[in-house]
Amino acid sequence: MKKERVVIIGSGPAGLSAALYTARAQLKPVVIVGPQLGGQAAITSEIENYPGFPGGLGGPELVERMKEHAESFGAEFVYDLVESIDFTNGTPFRVKTMMEEYSADAVIVTIGADPRKLGVPGETEGVGKGVSYCGTCDGFFFRGREIVVVGGGDSALEEAIFLTRFASKVTVIHRRDEFRAGVQLQKRAFDNEKINVIWDTVVEDIQFGDDGQVNAVGLQNVKTNASSVFPTEGVFIFIGHIPNSPIFGDQLAMNERGYIITDERMRTSVDGVFAAGEIQDEIWRQVATSVGQGTSAAMQAIHWLEANEETLQPLDEAAEPAGD
Repeated sequence: MKKERVVIIGSGPAGLSAALYTARAQLKPVVIVGPQLGGQAAITSEIENYPGFPGGLGGPELVERMKEHAESFGAEFVYDLVESIDFTNGTPFRVKTMMEEYSADAVIVTIGADPRKLGVPGETEGVGKGVSYCGTCDGFFFRGREIVVVGGGDSALEEAIFLTRFASKVTVIHRRDEFRAGVQLQKRAFDNEKINVIWDTVVEDIQFGDDGQVNAVGLQNVKTNASSVFPTEGVFIFIGHIPNSPIFGDQLAMNERGYIITDERMRTSVDGVFAAGEIQDEIWRQVATSVGQGTSAAMQAIHWLEANEETLQPLDEAAEPAGD
């Protein structure tokens, strides 16, 4: 078992910024990368709303820059997956990955939340080719185009309204005959001349043209079972997010949707465990906000470690063998 001062679980923008700040504090953080370095940011083709880059930059480029920055101060990135975590006995906490086991004085959780998928043919391969889960991230690329938004809640209508800034027409596809969104939000959508609605309908598949870009969606009416093809150049899917929190079981306080509850300093219900990014922020989900939250979590972790320095086990002492 490896003894560490700080283990960061996840490597999205929140985890990368936490890695930078804890590394600058000479804590030599270990970052468990997870399935994708950079998380959702790594699959965002272009980020145009990150401060300091008026010309925009690719998500993968930003992720790599942030990683290199953290590494330059001593952060260690481990390409591994977490299998289990034990917070029950307080610090030091045990983090077991597929290849190693760590004993960590402090843990920063930044494993994010994944957009809920439709699970239809063409969805996965369409990401970056017309399929998106973030209007703020990708709306600009659909200027003057006709697009569809899938969903019927607050997020779907908020994004549909936002996307009318760019698209010439936004068609909302909803499986029910009424929206679940708030009344005022519905009114704004209905009053927007660029927004149309297709009710009682689900997406069966996403189709592509000869250029490999999205050019249509296959639809099915849930009441009549009638199928049709609807031409579109973009498919924006907003049917909710799934926080990657099941691995924690009941060890951390969460809300009814599975997001970790923190205070304004990113402290969780367990002393010495902090959370940042989309695992605790179900509202904004932006690279910039995640970076700020990761920074806050790191600074609070640094403060916590300093305050508890006298009670922490020295790093040069061997950690207890796994299973003891």
